[in-house]
This record gives sequence, C-alpha cells and structure tokens, in this order.
Amino acid sequence: MGKFVIEGGHTLQGEITPQGAKNEALQILCATLLTPEKITIRNLPLIKDVLLLIQLLRDLGVSVEQLDQNSYSFQAQQVDLNYFRTDVYLQQSAALRGSVMILGPLLARFGRAVMPKPGGDKIGRRRLDTHFLGFQALGAEFDFDHTENFYRVNAAHLKGSYMLLDEASVTGTANILMASVMAEGTTTIYNAACEPYIQQLCKMLVRMGAKISGIGSNLLTIRGVEKLGGTDHTILPDMIEAGSFVGMAAMTCSDLTIKNVAFDQLGVIPASFRRLGIQMELRGDDLHIPAQDHYAIETFIDGAIMTISDAPWPGLTPDLLSVILVTAIQAKGSILIHQKMFESRLFFVDKLIDMGAQIILCDPHRATVIGLDHSIRLRATTMTSPDIRAGVALLIAAMSADGTSIIHNIEQIDRGYENIDERLNRLGASIHREPEIQI
Repeated sequence: MGKFVIEGGHTLQGEITPQGAKNEALQILCATLLTPEKITIRNLPLIKDVLLLIQLLRDLGVSVEQLDQNSYSFQAQQVDLNYFRTDVYLQQSAALRGSVMILGPLLARFGRAVMPKPGGDKIGRRRLDTHFLGFQALGAEFDFDHTENFYRVNAAHLKGSYMLLDEASVTGTANILMASVMAEGTTTIYNAACEPYIQQLCKMLVRMGAKISGIGSNLLTIRGVEKLGGTDHTILPDMIEAGSFVGMAAMTCSDLTIKNVAFDQLGVIPASFRRLGIQMELRGDDLHIPAQDHYAIETFIDGAIMTISDAPWPGLTPDLLSVILVTAIQAKGSILIHQKMFESRLFFVDKLIDMGAQIILCDPHRATVIGLDHSIRLRATTMTSPDIRAGVALLIAAMSADGTSIIHNIEQIDRGYENIDERLNRLGASIHREPEIQI
C-alpha cells in the first residue's frame, strides 16, 4: 500500500501523451483466448489492472512476450483449463473486474468457463445479468453458486440467436460478441454498446476472420465462423486520461498540450469541458489547453442551471463525471452533476467539501457545484482514494490546493493511470510516492 504526498499550487507546462485506453485493453487481452495463433497488441497501458490480466493469461498457459515498452505478443495455443480449479485463479479473477470478459472467449473456443464474482471499483452494484442472459440466448447453461459467489457457464454447441440487451453494457456487449463469433449461424445483438472500445474490438475480430456488420451502431450482426486467426492491433489513446488532463490544466491554471488524443474518437468530451468555459484548440491531433485564470459555466438557452450527466455512447462516459465535478469547483457559476449509472460514485465529494469546495450532495446520484471562480483556493487535507476515477479527481483537487495533501490507497489510481506521478512531475507538479507505514 502506498500514498501520494502532493504539494499544491504548482502550475503545469508542456506536453503529455495519453496512455493506451484501459477499457479497450482489457477487452482486447481477453480476445487473445479466441485463437491459437499469435496476436500482437501495441500501445498497452502498463497499469495494475492490465498487468494483472496479463499475468492471469500467462497462468492459463498463454505464451506472452514483451516486444517493447508497451507492445506484447500473445499466443493461446495451449490453454490449461485445469487452472480454473486452483486457489490462485480464484484470487486473481476475484481481484479484477475485467476478468469477467474471459468467459465469452473461453465459452466460444472450449465450451466452458468458470470464475468467482469479480472485484474492481467500489462504486455501487454492478450486475452481470446482461452477460449471462446473452450466453443463455446462445445456448449456454448458466449456474451461479450463491454460497461461494461462483459463476459457471457450459455449452457443447453455441448457436446464433437474436437478443435485445436489457442494458447497453460495454463489457456485456464485448463478452457476448466474443462468445458469438464462432457460434453456428447468425447472432443479432440489439441495444449493443457502441463505444469506440467496442468498435476497436469488432475491427480486431474482423481482421482475425470474424464476420461482423453494424460496427459503430447499437445493432450488431455476427455470422459465425469456424475459427479465428492472429492479427496485429493498436489500442486507442485513453479518452478518460485525456479528459483528466483537460480538467487538471483548468484547475491548476496551466498551459498544457495533450498529444495524439485521437480527437475524432472523443465524442462529446471536448464539448462537455467547453460547457464549463474551458478553452481548447485542436492542433492536428493534439489538444492545446491554454492557461486560464477564470472559466465560466454556461447556462441552458432559457437561463436554467447547466446539467451534465452520463449516458451510453455517444453520450458522456460516466468515467469522466468525477473529473468534471472537481473541475467545476473553480469555475464561475453553478452546475448540476447527475451520475445516473452508479449509485455510490459521488460519495467522494465529502473530501472536496472538507477542502472548501461548495458542493451540495443532493442524493447518491446528483451533486450541485457552486463554483469558486479561483477567488478562494482549496485547502490541503488527507484523504483516501475510493476508486480509480474519484482518485484522480482528488489528485487534481490536491494539485490545485494550498498546502500539502496526502492521498492514501493510491493503488486504486495505479489501476487506471500509468506512472501518473512521474509523468505529471515532469510537467512541474510536486507529487511524491511514499510507502504506507505499517503499525
């Protein structure tokens, strides 16, 4: 366990490049189990969640080779299905929520898969019904042991089917998609998630030999094939990290250039920050955020208070609402943040209130922020990171505050942000990583 000691009040200057997209990487890594042939993945973020999943693949028998700093090859030629019975597997898969996406590929290729209830962020109940209803629609048998919190799926023969998903779940869509690519006949997935991560997975599967139409829409049609081959895949820049840097620049009054953001894949993210009054300029595929002493939140046309809420793609990703909320603290004006998808994700605002932020937590899903307009600086405090996105939001707050703050449980931040302290310190931040003292 470790902590960050952050000396606030430093402005940032320079260029920073977003890491590879965490949420895409977890899907793509699981897809390597679909074929015995070699798959090369480039621009992998070397964050805790990704490294845990790579180790899980190794332990399953996948041959893994690191080609350079962020590129790996994977060859799942000899997968050891007996590994599912070991205590080590139970601990690995329970610690990482993304491991649920190994179920679809294993079901497609081997006809069976098991795993314990996965872990991950503590941001409220995140049900897996969509995944298993999809598997059942393909002909799989599903069993959940409530005593041991253990999932099992089996299918001697998967067969294509029409399904209307009960929610546009990103991981659910990915899991069902990977299960269906080698199912007999045609599978139609309606109300599918269509985030860039899903589009990237579809394009990778097509290069491997899958037949998928409707990519980029919420209606996917998959015609099953007998087998898939190897491919080479490059992961997109992480849109969440790019958005985090936009908010960080605004809160610290910094001049920052975010390199190679894949702007056409950012959707409404730039417009959402512009609603806070943050200026930005697109230079090629780089996003330049000039230093601003003040930024003012827009109102709706009729003068009503601005509301920013999350929604399935092409709406705003819920992973950025924590950053948008903290950025609004030093804006001029007021805003309502509505987190619709997770009931516990706004509970970190009590730490921000302790720092002097003017925030009213209306209920588990809504918070009103009354901006300070940089007229009052936040004050330093000691806090604990509850999840990945709240953790980086607290880090942004600490960087903009007067004095020295401490953030405990930074393993949560490390799950989603690669060497974030080192990268920000090169721009002028003062963030020190220290071990926790065990008493």
